[in-house]
Amino acid sequence: MTKVIKREHAERAGAHESVLSVPEVMRTAPGIAIQGRKIRSLVICHCDADAVLAVYPFPCQPAITQALVAASQRPVFNGVGGSITQGERCVEAALHSEMSGVAAVVVNTSIPVESISALVEKVAVPVCVTACAADDVVRRQIAAGGSVVNVAAGSRTPQVVEALRREYPDLPIIATGGPTDDAIRATIAAGADAVSGTPPAIADLEREVMEKARRLAAELL
Repeated sequence: MTKVIKREHAERAGAHESVLSVPEVMRTAPGIAIQGRKIRSLVICHCDADAVLAVYPFPCQPAITQALVAASQRPVFNGVGGSITQGERCVEAALHSEMSGVAAVVVNTSIPVESISALVEKVAVPVCVTACAADDVVRRQIAAGGSVVNVAAGSRTPQVVEALRREYPDLPIIATGGPTDDAIRATIAAGADAVSGTPPAIADLEREVMEKARRLAAELL
């Protein structure tokens, strides 16, 4: 889905920079306005996406949050709770994330509605709820104050996005884009405002970088 590219910056005296690049089709999404920036693409990694979606399957770690905010140089949507972290611990994680400078806090689909209400009461940044279906679960979460929805429904993501868009025409919707440009286009066409993508595995990325380095070295012989 993503690849390593070389960018030449004339304004930097010909310096070169290796970055991860999101699929260009992601830039056709309408976008969500957060902290004065238009966010069309998010990625679970530092690259050229508009924002970082920091969600991982264990309790929110302040050290990780601080490192992401410091290193990413772009808005961070930070996971703060769900099936593992709930109640007061979730609120504390969200408050720390907000003080660290995140743009939004993210909760997964299994979080109790009461925890969402508590988050909305305590933090000033948007609360992003995760939807696996356009069902009563996400409706209750939106009613409790979820102001952004992150759709993660696998191959059914475009269908879920479309259903939510019909019901909530003005609701900011982030959605997983899928493995191909066509899948990303379908997600955007269904009504997603921004698309999240997963970067390549570190081993694949290192292999591509090393192969490029070897080719450049061979050209010098």
